Amino acid sequence: MVELRHIDTEQRNPRTLNIDQLSTLDMLTLINSEDHRVAEAVKEVLPQVAQAVDAIYEKMAAGGRLIYVGAGTSGRLGVLDAVECPPTFGVPYELVVGLIAGGPGAFVKAAEGAEDKYDEGRQDLINIQFSKNDALVGIAASGRTPYVIGAMDYARELGAPVMAVVCCRNSEMSRHADITMDPVPGPEVLTGSSRLKSGTAQKLILNMLSTATMIKLGKVYSNLMVDMKASNEKLYNRAVRIVSTAAEVDAETAEAALKQCDFHCKTAITMLLLGISPDEARKALETAQGHISKAIENHG
Repeated sequence: MVELRHIDTEQRNPRTLNIDQLSTLDMLTLINSEDHRVAEAVKEVLPQVAQAVDAIYEKMAAGGRLIYVGAGTSGRLGVLDAVECPPTFGVPYELVVGLIAGGPGAFVKAAEGAEDKYDEGRQDLINIQFSKNDALVGIAASGRTPYVIGAMDYARELGAPVMAVVCCRNSEMSRHADITMDPVPGPEVLTGSSRLKSGTAQKLILNMLSTATMIKLGKVYSNLMVDMKASNEKLYNRAVRIVSTAAEVDAETAEAALKQCDFHCKTAITMLLLGISPDEARKALETAQGHISKAIENHG
């Protein structure tokens, strides 16, 4: 395994050597200028991200799950992306899962040494009954975390697609993955603090993986979150706006349609656009595999 001091994320940034001597505004300006490098780094690996999305979609379309696995900041980012999927896309919490070294408690308090336990990565996948029908994304800025590699090796043994999100080239994890997404945003503002630019790069990629997959699964119509769950007043009002916008009706009509459709935006929109009953809208969506656009096309 490559020594930590030789890894890209551990190098010293020559542009921030005097950051401790700057005024507050100059300090923030410098941090911001470094952050601008992140999106360009991610842009370089978009072809690999696209391959990963297609691999994840193939498994999820057949009933499989997306599992993120990481330690520390990387693990927390995976958990964060996973827990946002149910309210955003109306999927069950079991569909996208984030595993973090040391267990759920490590999300709010560092679990020292947990990332070094190769066998725990494997065991955590066993505990959730991971199978070849699922897709695994290992996340680690350094690309060398034993816990993550343990999970990746187990997933590969089962024949599941295995992907890596790392922030350095030629990483150890890349040798254990089918697809590697390896943006290199450069040395951190603070040497080795991979929660900064590396963490931002990882977050951007995880956003893409889950969002693009859900779009391909029919969870989005135009650019509207038509499968979101209206679980509080803010989301209730958003649901009304979504239906109103998509179906080009006033708020009162949208709200009435939602009430007829158990407050499921996608069904209400399909009902209004096609002028059919809620039951007919549900059947049309089922035939179209959940895609409103396809339901409209089929009806026409």
